[in-house]
Amino acid sequence: MTSVKIVVASTILFLFVTPGTMDAAQQEQAKPEVISLLGVELYATPAEGAELEKLQRELEEAVKEAEDDPEDPEKIVWHGRRLAYLWRYHDAIEVYSKGLESFPEYAMLYRHRGHRYISIRQFGHAVDDLFIASQINELDFDIWYHLGLAYYLKGDFAAAEQAYYRCVGTVTDEDSLVAIAHWLYMTLRRQGKIEDTEILLSNIREEMEIVENGSYHKLLLFYKGILTEDDLAEQAAVSELETATIGYGLGCWHLCNGDGAKAEAYFRKCVGGKYWPAFGFIAAEAELARVGAQSAR
Repeated sequence: MTSVKIVVASTILFLFVTPGTMDAAQQEQAKPEVISLLGVELYATPAEGAELEKLQRELEEAVKEAEDDPEDPEKIVWHGRRLAYLWRYHDAIEVYSKGLESFPEYAMLYRHRGHRYISIRQFGHAVDDLFIASQINELDFDIWYHLGLAYYLKGDFAAAEQAYYRCVGTVTDEDSLVAIAHWLYMTLRRQGKIEDTEILLSNIREEMEIVENGSYHKLLLFYKGILTEDDLAEQAAVSELETATIGYGLGCWHLCNGDGAKAEAYFRKCVGGKYWPAFGFIAAEAELARVGAQSAR
C-alpha cells in the first residue's frame, strides 16, 4: 500500500498547483499530463474552487476504502476512477496496473486502464487492454464501446466495426443505443458502407428516451436528414465538450462527403478548446494528425 500512498500524495500536491491556478512562470515549469497527437502540451485542469475540493475529497475517500479492503478489486477501480476524474490519467493507469498484479483476471481493471490509455493517446495499448477485457467479459457494453473507439482512433475501421456490432448486442436502453450508433455510423461511412448506415439510421427516431447522449442523438438525426447543420449550432455552443462532440460529428460527415476543407475547419475548432479528454477532441486530433502525416510525405 506504500506505493499507492505515494501516488495519492503526488496527486494531492499537484492539485493545489494545477495550471489553472498558476502564474505564467509556474505553469512553464509544470509537467503536462499529455502531449497531444499534434504536439501540444495538455494540462490537468478538471475543475477549480469548490468542485475541485469535492473531487479531491472523493479521491481521498476512495483511497481509504481501497486500503481498508485490499481484497476487493472494485475498490481499486474506484481509486483509479477518482484519479481520472481529476484528469490524472497516468496516476490512474499506475493504480490499475498495480491492481492487475493482484487481480490479473479482473476485466474492469483492463477496461478502465484501456479507457485511460485512450485519454493519453496511446491507442495501441488501449486496444490491447480492451481486447483482453472483452475476452474475460463478453457482455459488457463499455468494454466493447471503448474497444471500438480505440480501433477507430487507430484508423482500423474494419476492426472497429466488428467491436461496435458486438457492442450493439449488449445495448439495453436507447441512451446507449444512440451513443454506439453514432460511432458505428461513422465507422461504416469511412468504409463506404452506405446501405448499412441506412439500416442503422432506421432505428433512430426523434422521440427516444435520452438522458446523457443528447448530442449523439441530434447528430444521428442530422445524418438522417431530420435536423440541419444550423440546428446543431445551439447544442455545440453549450460547452467545450459539446463543441468537440458535435464538431467532430459534423467534421467527419463533411469528410465522408468529400469536403475536406470544411471537415478540417471543424476538426480544428474541436481541438481549440480546453476539454481535451473528450472523445470528439481526441478523434479530431487523430484526423488532423493523419492529414499532417500525409502532407509530410
